[in-house]
Amino acid sequence: MENQIRSFIAIELPDDLRQKLGELETRLKTSGQTQVKWVNPNSIHLTLNFLGNIAADRVPEITCAMEEAARGIPPFVLEVKDTGVFPNPKRARVAWVGLSGEVDKLLQLQKNLETNLEPLGFPAELRAFAPHLTLARVNDGASTEEKQRFGQLVSESKFEAGNINVDAVSLMRSQLSRAGAVYSQLGLVKLKTLTEY
Repeated sequence: MENQIRSFIAIELPDDLRQKLGELETRLKTSGQTQVKWVNPNSIHLTLNFLGNIAADRVPEITCAMEEAARGIPPFVLEVKDTGVFPNPKRARVAWVGLSGEVDKLLQLQKNLETNLEPLGFPAELRAFAPHLTLARVNDGASTEEKQRFGQLVSESKFEAGNINVDAVSLMRSQLSRAGAVYSQLGLVKLKTLTEY
């Protein structure tokens, strides 16, 4: 199993945005929530497709599928703002930051990726793709009251981090360690307008 790589496809975030997400986490942490596991701001990214364990020698064909999926999708701009929780504030499990702006291009890119990866043995997600950046997860042991309190805290928080320019999509490796997941890039595909091909 040594050559198995836990992987996913994502859009990586600029450092200044990660810094702002870190500041938001610091602000939210002051409420003293003990049943919450925060995502390291340096590890936050926009996941498009989770692939699971893949053989190392499949990286080229997956990168090829990514290139095909990105064809004709020019670079686009996303606005990073607002906070919320899944599934709802009364039963908070995941805290997130929202994305708006040219979401139609993002959705098209994600759909193209799904379509091109399916023949390679990666089935499409059953749930609809909901673009977001994960900030924190509520521990399974949290009480209903703790979930509600955290859900309310996050939902009432104000957050605006400006725009990010999306011009590439990355194939990422996730290595689990005691300190949490460590991510590294396996491949990168640039977005281009059709005239650049």
